[in-house]
Order: sequence, then C-alpha cells, then structure tokens
Amino acid sequence: MDNSRNMEIAVGVFVAAGLAALFVLAMQVSNITAFQRTEGYTVDAYFQNVGGLRERAPVSLSGVQVGRVSAITLDPDRFEARVELTIRSEFDNLPSDTAARVRTSGLLGEQYVSLEPGGMPDSLSDGDDITLTQSALVLEEIVGQFLYDQSSGSDE
Repeated sequence: MDNSRNMEIAVGVFVAAGLAALFVLAMQVSNITAFQRTEGYTVDAYFQNVGGLRERAPVSLSGVQVGRVSAITLDPDRFEARVELTIRSEFDNLPSDTAARVRTSGLLGEQYVSLEPGGMPDSLSDGDDITLTQSALVLEEIVGQFLYDQSSGSDE
C-alpha cells in the first residue's frame, strides 16, 4: 500500500510540473508578462497607420528589446493612432529626436516598434512625444501599388 501511495504522489508531482511548464509556455507564446512588470517611463508616438500592431508588442532599439507597447488609442484631435510606449528605465538616455517605426519581423511575422536614436543632446523623459514616426507598411497596399504601376506601365 505504501509503495502505491508513493507512486501516486510521484505521478501527481509530475503532472503538476507538466501543467506549470505548459502554463509558462503559453504565457511566453502569447507575449503576456504577468510575472514581469516593465518599470520605466512612457512616451507617446503618433502614427497614421499602425497596421496589426498590438498592445504588449516589443519596442526594440538596434534589435534589442528596450520596452513594450502599453496602449494604442485614437487621438480625437489629430485623428492618428496614439501608441504609448513604456521604455525600461535603464534606457533613459534616448535622444529627444529619436524616431519610431512600425516594423514587421519577417514577411508575415508580428509587428513591433523600432526606435532609431537621433543626435540631440537632451533625452526623452516621461510623457514626451516622439514626433518622427513612420507608419506600418501594409502588404496589400504594396502589392496593389506594384500591380497598378505594372498595369499603367504596360499602356505606354
């Protein structure tokens, strides 16, 4: 009886560890950071088109993740998408003329915000706006423009 009880406990521990591993894997895949809160400062960037950018998308600088997208809303005065970026506090020396672009990792991958630092001596601080932005490139628009250019070029 004691041997079967030990076996049941071992199986229970193994199943619990497997479920915990699946939970952590699901959190990583879905890009949810419940156990890690991004501490830092927030800046706003305004885009005409954010494409498929989502909250919690990475914010990167030279390929290194420096923060996350914390909110995406529509600015009623500018009629542009306001993207709130939370930048980790160790990157508090980004120049004030830093540019932001919505990019796609790979051809059909997830979208993220890429920062390109400028050369101004003063730094971005909490609540500042990034004024130099480039909207997302939408694949359908690029293909449509290419087809339009090809069809109008064949008439000549």
